[in-house]
Amino acid sequence: MVTRSSRYGFSATVTSLIAALERRGLTVFAQVDHAAGAAEVGLELGDEMVLSFGNPRSGTPLMQADRRVGIELPLRILIWRDGDQVWLGYVDPHALAETYRLAGHEATLDQMAGLLDALATEASGAASSLP
Repeated sequence: MVTRSSRYGFSATVTSLIAALERRGLTVFAQVDHAAGAAEVGLELGDEMVLSFGNPRSGTPLMQADRRVGIELPLRILIWRDGDQVWLGYVDPHALAETYRLAGHEATLDQMAGLLDALATEASGAASSLP
């Protein structure tokens, strides 16, 4: 997992990520609030949310190459609080090529990795992790 610390609080990081997604015209498919889910069953969990998002133009060709990769899509970023620090994390899309038959789709995986890095950078107020 690629992780990045945020300069912002939890809510501000979530809001910043959603705004970055909207600016790029990406669809937010789901927001999974793990802390709220835990509270619904009487358990306590610190702030933790997964945003699921994407663009079918990018993901569909990967699923056409190997339908099993659909379990990994759409893309997701996890945001969580650990003490006073807020973190963002995501799985590097290049790892998908190790599990699924995605030969010939390296450019798409590169594009997805760059997008995730840019989104995490923007949402966290941090420097890019790419060289």
